[in-house]
Amino acid sequence: MQHDQLQSEGGLLAEEGPPTTGRRRPRRLRRLVISGALAFVLAAGGGAAAYKYKLFSDIGDPVSFGKVQQSAAAADIRPGVSMPTGPKASFVRTYRLPDGTQIGRTTLTGAKSGFTGDVWVWVPKEYDDPKYAKSAFPVLISLPGGRGYPTNYWGTGPGLGLEKAVSDGAKAGTSLPFILIMPVHNADTKHHFDASDIPGEPKMGTWMVEDVPDFTRANFRTFTSRDGWAFMGSSAGGFGAFKHVLKYPDRFKAAIASGVDIVPDSPLWKGNTQAMDENNPEKLAEKLIREGGPDVYINFQIGTKETGREKAEKFMSEYGKGPVHTTLQVIQDGEHNGKSYVRGMREGALEWISKVMLAPTPDPAVR
Repeated sequence: MQHDQLQSEGGLLAEEGPPTTGRRRPRRLRRLVISGALAFVLAAGGGAAAYKYKLFSDIGDPVSFGKVQQSAAAADIRPGVSMPTGPKASFVRTYRLPDGTQIGRTTLTGAKSGFTGDVWVWVPKEYDDPKYAKSAFPVLISLPGGRGYPTNYWGTGPGLGLEKAVSDGAKAGTSLPFILIMPVHNADTKHHFDASDIPGEPKMGTWMVEDVPDFTRANFRTFTSRDGWAFMGSSAGGFGAFKHVLKYPDRFKAAIASGVDIVPDSPLWKGNTQAMDENNPEKLAEKLIREGGPDVYINFQIGTKETGREKAEKFMSEYGKGPVHTTLQVIQDGEHNGKSYVRGMREGALEWISKVMLAPTPDPAVR
């Protein structure tokens, strides 16, 4: 897999984003830092430099989501909607976008996997619109390429444009206003775990298909149906995205898989063929076709300046039938990096996935 390449490129593209440690300077100290540095920053380029050095910033402050969320009585909860179950997570702000939406980070210890890692979250403006206060929102679990640890470059800042692509699409009517959940997807910086429970290793498959969705349901208004749950990912994260949908079609409906390899290849498997087969998209697709469903939807994204298109097309030819619905988004002049894949999402993949997912519904009684 091209893990290291994409991690490097993704990191470089996202490095304009804020620090992700979540540690806050005391406000008084921050004011002193700002005062002491202001003359230097203004001399170095005025407002643009101030933005670059983040002197006028609330990064690291506590942040909450769902300001309009109602503690509805059981009789008021709409069918198919899961209100936040708790316990409520504590988030720190890692970015505030120009439209006022925010990216928050929290640390999650998975009750089922036992793994502890960071998760970044972004919710669209519609989530805090009073007319959607009783509505569920579709969830797009977004996985990075490369090592994917200790950060997830989709969530460490807006440099790659994922959040803006979703908000722009929602405004234009070409995308649903997805909640983006962006967990780390490996357990360390030395290995890749094929988004799986490799025997004897951290349970990264359980982390992503059990703990991360449980965390999401605890904190956000979500759909009870799998029609409100999907994955997206790039490179190693793309492998995880479409593998999870094929392995758990009763929980997830669709995936956007970009620059992706098709079969597991982590050296940590150590020849454990049975366990590998249980996490091999080809084997999983065969099983799903044999069982006749449920229907799943896979969108492969491939740039014209990267390799791998023939592998995706081969998978589509052999397994894109029956309940396995596949499509290919070709990104002209696209490379093996996050910015190219977000462009592909703008050019069609977001609209494609939005057509097969559930949409939030406004309350007609609220204007």
